[in-house]
Amino acid sequence: MKLVVAIVQDKDSNRLSNALIKAGFRATKLASTGGFLKAGNTTFMIGIEDERTQEVMQVIKANCKVRDQLVTPVSPMGGTTDSYIPFPVEVQVGGAAVFVLPVERFEHF
Repeated sequence: MKLVVAIVQDKDSNRLSNALIKAGFRATKLASTGGFLKAGNTTFMIGIEDERTQEVMQVIKANCKVRDQLVTPVSPMGGTTDSYIPFPVEVQVGGAAVFVLPVERFEHF
């Protein structure tokens, strides 16, 4: 058995949730916040049999897209900020960060 932990951008959350249900996967959704952009994410925890790992990975990959977004960097912490002018920077956001962990034991009560 495996535990798949998928961290996805909130924009992809509903689409992924519906696709997982349609494919017969049960998942627990947790609200989370990313450290870099401080933006909302959703963390899915999915318990599955070993042989279905690739199937759930395909569902995640098909429903979580990388996109470009303009972000204004935070001001520097030290020194003078008089001459600091923040210019928007384009970064890639979205997609999914997925961890697959072995499960030693599973109980459902």
